Amino acid sequence: MNVNSSSELAATRALRALMQGRVVSRGDDDYPRTRKIWNGAVENEPALFAVCETAVDVQAAVRIASQHGLPLSVRGGGHDWAGRALCPDGLVIDLSRMRQVIVDPQARVATVAGGAMAKEVAAAAGAHGLVAALGNCGTVGMAGLTLGGGYGPLSGTCGLAADNLLSAEIVLADGRRVTTGPDAEPELFWALRGGGGNFGVVTSLRVRLHPAREMLAGSIIYGWNEAGAVLHRYAAFAATAPDELGVTVGVMSGPDGEPVIMIVPLWNGERSQGERAIEGLRAFGSPLVAQVGPATYSDLLAQFDAWVEALDGYHWELRTRWLPALTAEAADVIIAAKARAPSPHCTVLWHHFHGAATRMASAGTAFGMRNEHLMIEIVAGWSPDGDGAAQRRWARDLLQSLAPFALPGGYANLLGPNDREQAAEAYGGNAARLRMLKRRIDPDGVFASAIPLPEQ
Repeated sequence: MNVNSSSELAATRALRALMQGRVVSRGDDDYPRTRKIWNGAVENEPALFAVCETAVDVQAAVRIASQHGLPLSVRGGGHDWAGRALCPDGLVIDLSRMRQVIVDPQARVATVAGGAMAKEVAAAAGAHGLVAALGNCGTVGMAGLTLGGGYGPLSGTCGLAADNLLSAEIVLADGRRVTTGPDAEPELFWALRGGGGNFGVVTSLRVRLHPAREMLAGSIIYGWNEAGAVLHRYAAFAATAPDELGVTVGVMSGPDGEPVIMIVPLWNGERSQGERAIEGLRAFGSPLVAQVGPATYSDLLAQFDAWVEALDGYHWELRTRWLPALTAEAADVIIAAKARAPSPHCTVLWHHFHGAATRMASAGTAFGMRNEHLMIEIVAGWSPDGDGAAQRRWARDLLQSLAPFALPGGYANLLGPNDREQAAEAYGGNAARLRMLKRRIDPDGVFASAIPLPEQ
């Protein structure tokens, strides 16, 4: 489609007449700012943005895209590394103005608008002594996190973010707005918990909250000379880790550019038990840094967000694997990969899926992987003035090197558009059911830019 084509101009005029929110098209002064997402490597240029204020705005945008033959995508937090929020030459439904979070502390429920960020949910819940099942990054959109599954350090006691979805309001491909839940459109509700944004635009979610008990959080950093011993001890520790302890591990670079092992714990339980668990983590080696103490979930998010903000505008490529456990061989592969990384911003992270998250039946939600495992994130990063070829190759090579130790599939929220082999296994026995619902709910593939579903 050419810039300022007749369809684009007609859609822009129609939206401006119908929407309460702004409409931003190519050539507008605020187009570059509106187009900006987390991954600076994404070059997609949409035709226009519908910056929605209400669910009615979303309905108008879906209908106008259909009427004018424009591809459609949805932007929440804008953190999808593959840039699927920005459909080339299409219409982007931008939810960034829909950020309200309302907490009912008695019911322990948060009603979350479709564009709210995880840190906004954490802050609203924390004001009432409650927590939500979230991830580690505060600027990730709550809707995208939840719809794709949503790993996080509370999965041992609370399950995934998707497991805590109570109901959702969604705009379908024909522009209808429906509410889904266990007793309303239950099949669609099932699919939303892990099937991503493949079925419509979620404009509001109701999520279960949990008591914030005596929380401990922070970081423990080990020097590279201890990498092998620390990861070996971590593997033994993880096998019997209590549900109340969530641990994220990073094989990354320190402030001086040298590799380090970073352990990021979050404890939510009885304090003395938590202190003993944290001591177990400190005993992995001789820490360079060990700063763990009383904290809130917002404190944990701020720790990661500071790293994200420091690298604003950087270019990224991600890959993912599921490992049943960290074997000595897999640890050696990861250590060797970091040692030869072409950039200090090439990082390997993992999240321990255990406890309550494993006790959900695999067919209970679209997220079908319910065995205990580690979700590996292979993160390749480089500065905007670099070409990224070496970093991309590093990520692909590590993905292949971990294949002999991996489970089939991978976390759909992190799979790229071309990761078809992993996508085919990502939903386990739920794949056929998801495909069938997709054909019924969105037969024309209006929401084709969402995370990958398994192909027929």
